[in-house]
Amino acid sequence: MKDFMSVNESAKKWGISERRIQYLCSENRIDEAEKIGGVWLIPNDATKPVNKKNKSNKIKIEKTLNVLSLFSGCGGMDLGFEGGFSVLKKSINKRINNHWKIKKIDDYWVGLPKTRFTTVFANDIRTDARNAWVRYFTKRGADKNIYYLESIVNLVKLYKENSVNIFPKEIDVVTGGFPCQDFSIAGKRQGFNSQKGHDGYKLVEDVPTVENRGQLYIWMREVIAITKPKVFIAENVKGLTNLSNVKDIIEKDFASVCDGGYIVVPAKVLHAANYGVPQNRERVIFLGFKKSALNEKALNKLSEKSISAEYDPYPIITHFLNKDNSNKYQNAFVNTKDAFVGLEEPDLSNDLSQKTYSKAKYMGKHCQGQNEVSMDKIAPTIRSEHHGNIEFRRLSVEHGGNNFEEILLGLPERRLTVRECARIQTFPDDYEFVVKAQDNDGKSISGSEAYKIIGNAVPPLLAYHIAKRLEDNWDLYFGGD
Repeated sequence: MKDFMSVNESAKKWGISERRIQYLCSENRIDEAEKIGGVWLIPNDATKPVNKKNKSNKIKIEKTLNVLSLFSGCGGMDLGFEGGFSVLKKSINKRINNHWKIKKIDDYWVGLPKTRFTTVFANDIRTDARNAWVRYFTKRGADKNIYYLESIVNLVKLYKENSVNIFPKEIDVVTGGFPCQDFSIAGKRQGFNSQKGHDGYKLVEDVPTVENRGQLYIWMREVIAITKPKVFIAENVKGLTNLSNVKDIIEKDFASVCDGGYIVVPAKVLHAANYGVPQNRERVIFLGFKKSALNEKALNKLSEKSISAEYDPYPIITHFLNKDNSNKYQNAFVNTKDAFVGLEEPDLSNDLSQKTYSKAKYMGKHCQGQNEVSMDKIAPTIRSEHHGNIEFRRLSVEHGGNNFEEILLGLPERRLTVRECARIQTFPDDYEFVVKAQDNDGKSISGSEAYKIIGNAVPPLLAYHIAKRLEDNWDLYFGGD
C-alpha cells in the first residue's frame, strides 16, 4: 500500500507554499496525487515538480507587480505590500506560513522577505505623513517624487478636466484606506453625510456632496477606472459595517467600475491580532478583481457565493486569543509586553521616537485615552489622537495602575511613547517617526504629528499577510488556464 503525506508535510519537505502544492495537484503536475474528501494526498516518494521554463530554456523570472497607493499616510500598507522589514519572532507562525523565507535577526526578531510588489505612486493630504514616508522609503530606494501631497479629488479632476495624467501606466494593484473618521465609532459617524471636504476642511455649505470626506471611496473608484488594475484593495474601520447598508452600497459601487468589469468578493473584517499584531484593531477589507485579467477558472471560482479555500483571497488566520489545543497550528496572541521587548525607558534611550512621549496629565477615567495598557494582553487600538488621548504605559497606584512590576521599580506614571505606539502597530525600529528639521532637509516631524500618522496607519504586518496571500495566489488567478 502506497504511503501518502499531507499538503502541509509536502510543502515543508519541498520548501514551497501549501497553495502552490494545491495548485500543482490541480494541474496534475504531481504524479499519483489523490484528492479524497476535498483533501489532497501526495505520495511519500513523489518528487518536487520543476518550474516551467520559457522558450530560452531558462527559469522564468517573476515580474515586479506595481502598486498604486491612495490615502497612503506614512505608508503602513505600502511597507506591508513590499515586505523586507523586521517583526517579532512571535508574530510569525511558521507552521502555517512555512514558505516564507524568514531571516533570523536575534532571539526576538526576524526579517520578512521582500515581495514582488513595489510602490510606484502614493498620495495624501497630510504634510507630516508625506515627510515621514519620504524619509523612510527613500532609504529603501524609492523616489520621493512618486508621493503626491494632494487630494485624489484634485488629481482625478486634473485628469478628467485638463487631460493631465499623473497616474503611472501598467498598474497591477490599487490600494487605499479611504478616510475613516466619518465611519468610526470614535467619531460622530456621519458616514456619507460628512460635513468635511476631501481636503480635510469644513464644507462651505452644510449639504451632502460627493466631494465630502465620507464619499472619498467614490474618487478611489475613479482612480481604479482610470488605471484599470488587476486587483484593488480598500480598507476601512469595522464601524462602517454597522452603518445601515453602507457596506453593500460601497461593494456595489466598486463592482460597477468600468461597466461592471470587476468582481468584488464579499468584504471581510480582519482582526489584526489574528495575524500576529499585538493590538485590538479590526478593519474591513474590500477586494476586487478585474474580470478580463482573470483566467476562466479563477473567474468562475471568485464569482461563486461561497469561495473555496484555495481561491479565497483573504489571508489565513495565524494567531488566536486562546490557543485551541486541538489545533497544533495555532499561535497565541502576541501581547504588549512582547511588543516592548528591548525598549529602554525614554530617559535612557537614544531613539528620538522612544524619548518622545505625551506629558499630558491623567484626566480621569471619564476621558478617552486614560487607561493603562495591559502588558499580558494585546494593546487597545492605537488611535490617531492628540497628546491627551494617548493611552498610558503605566498609571500610578493612585490612578488605578496595575503594572506593578514597573511600579515597584519606582518608574513614574507616563503615557506610551511614539516608538511604543509604532511597535504596537508593527512598524520596524528603523522607521524614524520623530525627526528634527536639521536632520530632514528642514522638514521636522513632531511627536504630536507622529502619534497621529501612526494611529492612521494600517499595521504593516497585517498588510503583509494580505500582500503575501495575493502574491501566493497570483498565478492561480491570472496565470494560464
